[in-house]
Amino acid sequence: MRFGGLSLLRGKEHADTTLVVDHAVPHCTSRELFRHILDHESTGVFQGKVVVRQHAQKTDGAMKSQAIMLGDDAVMNNKPELEIFADDVVCGHGATVGQLDDDQIFYLRARGLSKPEAESLLLEAFAGEALDMVTDEALRERYAAITQDWLSRRGEA
Repeated sequence: MRFGGLSLLRGKEHADTTLVVDHAVPHCTSRELFRHILDHESTGVFQGKVVVRQHAQKTDGAMKSQAIMLGDDAVMNNKPELEIFADDVVCGHGATVGQLDDDQIFYLRARGLSKPEAESLLLEAFAGEALDMVTDEALRERYAAITQDWLSRRGEA
């Protein structure tokens, strides 16, 4: 099973994601990927837990929460957790929070893009992996359009 999510936050907006994935039988596989883009004074929260029950041997689980902060006043709180009661599993979790890479922006600007265009391109690519998890093509395109609209409005009051 695959779960994903994308938070696009600006101003004083707040998004809170809480997820529990409970593996109760053997040979389960799960992938959870959540991406967050936070601008201005926005706040994001991700609380995720993967539980592997004693009889759920051979489970393969991975949970990631990744955030890009677009301002010093944005806040991201990540709390991924694993509770493993089985012996024979492959599970991992992680959380990263960072900013846009100045070298990547420089590279794109050296190829003729403005700074806002370069940032939007990098942010669209970052969001794209979460959007790629949406299997319904029409819905994925709608979410991609919402993302592009959000990116085009960056910097508006």
